[in-house]
Amino acid sequence: MSKVEAIEQQIEKLSADELAAFRRWYAAFDAENWDRQFEADVKAGRLDALADQALRAHTTGQTKPL
Repeated sequence: MSKVEAIEQQIEKLSADELAAFRRWYAAFDAENWDRQFEADVKAGRLDALADQALRAHTTGQTKPL
C-alpha cells in the first residue's frame, strides 16, 4: 500500500468535525506551498515571459477593463 492510499484510508475514518478540521489545515498547508513555489518561480524568472506577454497585450490595447 502506498503512503497516499494509507492516508486516504485514515481520512475516510475521520468524523465530520475531524474532516472539517483537516480540510481547514490542508487548505492552509496547500496555499502556503503554492505561495512558496510561486515566489520561487518569480525569483527564478520563470514567469517573466508571461508578464512580458501580458504587458505587451495591455499596452497594445488587447485587454479589457474589469
